[in-house]
Amino acid sequence: MPSFDIVSEINMEEVRNATENASRELSTRFDFRGIDASFEYKDKTVVMKAEAEFQLQQMESMFRTAMSKRNVDTSSMDVKPYDAHGRTYRQTITFKEGIEQPMAKKIVKLVKDAKIKVQTAIQGEELRVTGKKRDDLQQVISLVKESNLGQPFQFKNFRD
Repeated sequence: MPSFDIVSEINMEEVRNATENASRELSTRFDFRGIDASFEYKDKTVVMKAEAEFQLQQMESMFRTAMSKRNVDTSSMDVKPYDAHGRTYRQTITFKEGIEQPMAKKIVKLVKDAKIKVQTAIQGEELRVTGKKRDDLQQVISLVKESNLGQPFQFKNFRD
């Protein structure tokens, strides 16, 4: 029986490269000359530091651009609210990886409501979709791609 897995993974190496690219761009920007601003990649998170809130917004825009140039989906970014430490503002960006239980249940419900003749099983942080026909599986893939669930999904381990 044909099957495939729905997963949500991010290439953290590309995130690190995007952080370095944004850092390089930050050092060449005229409006950031003489300002203490930086990007720091550490433990699958990115920390942005700047002297003002509007600078953090500009830096987030720079980082999103660098991420999209590296073909990393920016909807996986989870931008936390900024916090001020003296004269420095800090903002942390984490990344959504893996499919959490509520999201998995939402996908299962979405597939069941579409009345496609497949079975979906939650297996940890991924979903296994099994059906009799390859066309049914392709319908599920297009259904998940079209529905905006706020997280990027990949489809792998397709077995016929």
